[in-house]
Amino acid sequence: MTAFYAYFLSLPFAAAIEPHLPILQVVVPLLCAPVCVLLRDAKLSWLWATIVTWVAFFIALVLLGKVLASGLIIYELGSWPAPWGIEYRIDAANALVLVIVTAIAAVTLPYAKASVEKEVARPRIYLFYLMYMLCMTGLLGITTTADAFNLFVFLEISSLSSYVLISLGRNRRALTASYRYLIMGTLGATFYIIGVGMMYMMTGSLNMADLATLLPAVDHTRTVLAAFAFVVVGLGLKLAMFPLHTWLPNAYAFAPSAVTVFLASTATKVAIYALLRLVFTVFGGTDLFIGTDIRLMLIVVALVGMFAGAFVAIFQTDVKRMLAYSSVSQVGYMVLGIGMATAAGLTGGIVHLFNHAVMKGAAFMAVGAMFYVVGSVKLDDLAGIGKRMPVTTAVFLVAGLSLIGTPLTVGFISKWQLVQASLALGWWYVAAGILLSSLLAIVYVWRVVEVAYLKAPPEGAVRRSEAPLSMMVPMIVLAAATIWFGIDGDTTLRIAGEAANALMGPASGGKP
Repeated sequence: MTAFYAYFLSLPFAAAIEPHLPILQVVVPLLCAPVCVLLRDAKLSWLWATIVTWVAFFIALVLLGKVLASGLIIYELGSWPAPWGIEYRIDAANALVLVIVTAIAAVTLPYAKASVEKEVARPRIYLFYLMYMLCMTGLLGITTTADAFNLFVFLEISSLSSYVLISLGRNRRALTASYRYLIMGTLGATFYIIGVGMMYMMTGSLNMADLATLLPAVDHTRTVLAAFAFVVVGLGLKLAMFPLHTWLPNAYAFAPSAVTVFLASTATKVAIYALLRLVFTVFGGTDLFIGTDIRLMLIVVALVGMFAGAFVAIFQTDVKRMLAYSSVSQVGYMVLGIGMATAAGLTGGIVHLFNHAVMKGAAFMAVGAMFYVVGSVKLDDLAGIGKRMPVTTAVFLVAGLSLIGTPLTVGFISKWQLVQASLALGWWYVAAGILLSSLLAIVYVWRVVEVAYLKAPPEGAVRRSEAPLSMMVPMIVLAAATIWFGIDGDTTLRIAGEAANALMGPASGGKP
C-alpha cells in the first residue's frame, strides 16, 4: 500500500491535489451526485456513478498508503484551526474503513447495472444512482470527520439516502421496510445527538480530540455518563446491535439486491467504526467504558446477538432474510471485539469488519443473481440451483464457508483472532461461545447447500442459465478476495492491528 502511495506521488498532478485528498474523498461524490438529475438517463447515470466511485476508491487507497507511510493526517476545513473549525483526521482505523466503503461501492456498481434495470422502475433508475452516491458521501463523511456534530450531519445524509434506496424495490413491502428503518434510524440519530448535546453542555466543544482532553475532568458527572449511554444506544441502533436490530431483516430482504449488497457491506461497518471512535477516542481518557457496567453489557449483548441471530437465521425460508439475520449474528462478533477493550480483541473486531464486508457482499451478490434468474430466493424455488447456476452457487458456498469460519477463508482469520484474544483474557467461555455460534452458522448455510445440490430442479426449469457477466465478475472478485485474504491474513491483521493501536492510544493514556 505504501508502494501505491509512492506511485501516486510520481504522477504529475499529485503535488497539487495530495494535500487536499481528505476533503476530496467526501466532496467528489457529493458534488457529482446531482449530475445524475441532469443526465436523467439510466445508462449515463450508471456510467457516471461508476467513474465517481472508482475515483473515490483510488483516493482511499492513496490515503491508506499515506497513513501507513507517514502516520496521522489532519486536514482543517477552510484553514480554520480546531476547535473553532471542523477538521478531518485520518489514521489507520478510518483509512481502512474508507477503503472498505469505496471498494465495495466500486465493485457493486458493475453488478448493479443489470440488477437495477430488473428490480427498479426505469424512470427511477437515475434517482437510484443519485442516492447511491449520496449514501456513499454520508458514509465517507462519518468516517473522515473529527467533529461530533459533523458526524451527525453525515449520519443523516447516509440514512436519508438509504431510506430512499430501500424504498425503490418493486415489492410494496419495501416501502414499509423503509418506513420502519426511518423510524428506528431517526430514534438512533436522536439518541446520538442528545448525547452530543450533553457533551457540548459540559465541555463547550464538539471537536473529538478536544473532547478527549476535556471529558476526563468531568467524567464523574451524571450528565457525561448519560451522554455516553445515549451515544452507545444511538449508534447501537444504527449498527443493528442486538436487540436494536429489528429494522435490518426487512430492509435487507425487500431492498433491491444491489442496495442490500452495498448496505450490508458498508453501512453497519461505518456505524461500528463510529462507535469505536467515540468509545476509544472521545471517551478514551475516561473510566466510563472500562470502569462501568457498560462494557459488560456490550459483551453480554454481543454474545446473545451471536447466538440469537444465527438461531433465527436457521428457520428462515427466504435466503435474503436468512443472510440478514446472519448479519445480526456477525455484528455480535465485532461488538465482542469492542467489549474486550484490548488491542488483540479490537484487532479481531476490526479485521472481522473488513472480512464480513467481503464475504457478506459475495453472499448477497450470489443471492441477487439467483433472484435475477429465478425471480425468487425462497428455498423451495432454489431446488437444484447448484446445477442450473453452478458458478453463482459456488460463490455462495465460498461465502457460506467463510461465515462459518472455515480455514482458508477470511471468516476463519477474524474468528481465530477473537478466540485468541478471549483466551488471552482468560475468558475461555467466550472463546467457546465463538466456536458454538459458528456451529449454528453451519446449519443455516447447509440448508441452502442441501436445496441447491441435493434436490432436483422443478419441472420445466431452465437447465443452465447464469446471470449476466456484469453480475458474475464482481461476485467472483469478492469470492476470490474471501479466499485470498483467508490464505494471506497477515496484511489485514497488520493494518487492523495498527488501527487498534491508533484507537487504543487515548484509552491507554496516549494522545488522541
